[in-house]
Amino acid sequence: MKRSIAALAAACATVLGSAALLVMPQASAAAQGCRVDYTVTNQWQGGFQAGVKVTNLGDAITGWSLRFTFPDAGQKVAQGWNATWSQSGTTATATNVDWNRSLGSGAAVDLGFTGTTTGANPVPASFALNGVTCTGTTGPSPTTTTSTSTTTTTPPAGRTPLAANGQLHVCGVHLCSEANRVIQLRGMSTHGLQWFDGCYNTASLDALANDWHADLLRIAMYVQEQGYETNPPWFTNRVNSLVDEAEKRGMYAVIDFHALTPGDPNYNLDRAKTFFAAVAARNAAKKNVIYEIANEPNGVSWAAIKSYAEQVIPVIRAADPDAVVIVGTRGWSSLGVSDGSNETEIVNNPVNATNIMYTFHFYAASHKDTYRATVSRAATKLPLFVTEFGTVSATGGGALDQSSSTAWLDLLDQLKISYANWTYSDANESSAALRPGTCAGTDYGTGTLTESGALVRSRISTPDDF
Repeated sequence: MKRSIAALAAACATVLGSAALLVMPQASAAAQGCRVDYTVTNQWQGGFQAGVKVTNLGDAITGWSLRFTFPDAGQKVAQGWNATWSQSGTTATATNVDWNRSLGSGAAVDLGFTGTTTGANPVPASFALNGVTCTGTTGPSPTTTTSTSTTTTTPPAGRTPLAANGQLHVCGVHLCSEANRVIQLRGMSTHGLQWFDGCYNTASLDALANDWHADLLRIAMYVQEQGYETNPPWFTNRVNSLVDEAEKRGMYAVIDFHALTPGDPNYNLDRAKTFFAAVAARNAAKKNVIYEIANEPNGVSWAAIKSYAEQVIPVIRAADPDAVVIVGTRGWSSLGVSDGSNETEIVNNPVNATNIMYTFHFYAASHKDTYRATVSRAATKLPLFVTEFGTVSATGGGALDQSSSTAWLDLLDQLKISYANWTYSDANESSAALRPGTCAGTDYGTGTLTESGALVRSRISTPDDF
């Protein structure tokens, strides 16, 4: 039996330094216990970024509002995500959006915002969720080191993602370590090796592993478009060499059979069998390899994609029975949303194989609340892996959509869904992480990053929850 609201309020009333976390009631539902964790994730002259994790410790609620008070009038919410944000005086309010309005018992929602400040301390003096004072923590992450312009993190020395997690496998709807711990991998995707092979050298991969602290490198091997079909031995060998380079640096490698046109993966069925038989046999003893067998199926039914998967997976399993395999989904790997469908076609007719995950791709400026709502639902029933996402439009161009990108990344963090950003390259497009011309040199520092690259690096470089 749940305790009374009054008893829970008394139990949760905790002062954390100068910040008391307080939550205000909403007429539609009253929370019966909660926790709020507030973290300053980045700080610069005149501004800051904060993350707010709200956990419901009572009965399920539908509809919520979080309210908090800044310590001085100079602090303002500039832009927020995963909620509708407003501010009156020093009091800011975050109200649920459609896709996260329901919070089950034990469920959590991750919010965040960027703000402006004229003071030295951006931590609110009080916090506020549906009428019950919450327990929680405030302040910067204890593992961060703050400079005058940004906040960076350094993982424990010698503890690479591969060393920490070993051979991965699927457990329930999650990706898990060798020790059966649910984990999330975060990293970058290459661009086409036929065009940007020079971007994947010792200096760039060292930067990805040691400066970005990336967990994975997705190796995008195009099949058409001057790709694999033009020279199978060269592309197979290059993929294998990048698997080795990732392994040396303690990163996981996603081998991506990057087919786009035609969209039916069965067009490349024989090529896929030949390629995956070769790379699986060669890399079977490695613990860092994940196989992505169809990048973005399009203009094709789920039944056809499923048939393809059930023919390719046994080829991989014959040589490498333990590795995780990722299966593409309908509508450019949108779980069917871009084709007017949704995840139910997969839930009702899953691939007949074990230790598999399903692909979801998004581009933040083009794919927003409807797509996020689908992922939120699907993640309760299907193991998902975002093997590709962009911070811009689906064309790979256009302006960075920081609000939608951050909302997506917060959601993936909350659901512990692994992801790779498109792309770790110096392509002349706004989705690229590196400025044009970078790969002709040897400098891959923060000064070479595009706006998109800087945003994604700031997220990937935060500590892993391993």
